[in-house]
Amino acid sequence: MKIKVIVHQAEEGGYWAEVPGIPGCATEGDTFEELLQNLYEAVEGCLSVDIEPSKRNAKGARVLEIAI
Repeated sequence: MKIKVIVHQAEEGGYWAEVPGIPGCATEGDTFEELLQNLYEAVEGCLSVDIEPSKRNAKGARVLEIAI
């Protein structure tokens, strides 16, 4: 999977980046290398899924609630 990232130079030094395809996913780093490492962690965290325990409805189908 490829994800587009917008990298900005921070006014106070270093860099910050945002991932337009994942609302709210952003990170920063003092160096470009640190920013890249933090980006992988940020994207992984933003895409992780929490699954609530499943419930069964009247027809026996499972109903899941997930947060992405």
